[in-house]
Amino acid sequence: MPSRKHDFTADLAALGYPGFAYLRTKVQKNPAGVLLAALNEPNLDARVVEGLPWLMLTYVDMDWDWLVRNVKVRDRQNRLGFAVSLASEVAESKNDSERARKLRQCLQVLESGRLAREDTFCRDSMTQAERQWLREHSSPAAAHWNLLTDMKGEHLAYVSP
Repeated sequence: MPSRKHDFTADLAALGYPGFAYLRTKVQKNPAGVLLAALNEPNLDARVVEGLPWLMLTYVDMDWDWLVRNVKVRDRQNRLGFAVSLASEVAESKNDSERARKLRQCLQVLESGRLAREDTFCRDSMTQAERQWLREHSSPAAAHWNLLTDMKGEHLAYVSP
């Protein structure tokens, strides 16, 4: 667990995320580093979680090799796999074949390291009742990545790069 509260809203705002455009931030961090840090958090604000697929769509040329290596060390590859699935879904729905191709390549790499254990999409504090409901109502992509979430690409507000 991190020793200090990380301000992911400022990180996403500095990287250009429209959901936090109202924030005045200047220090731009490495998108892959921001993504890794966010995926490693046990609990994130839902607005930050919604920004993660946008981050991957916008910075599709980030250092995926570094990112995949580091999520595997932290056992967060299912969280990344699900987030990439969302971003890929959005890219395909917008007929952005180049971004969709790059994201599918990343999914192929992550697939071989998919974990069998159940996890959440950065919401570890959910109740047992919520967990049970999500076991029955998660999307096929969330179920594939063994994540308890009802997030779908079609519901993301700021996904266009």
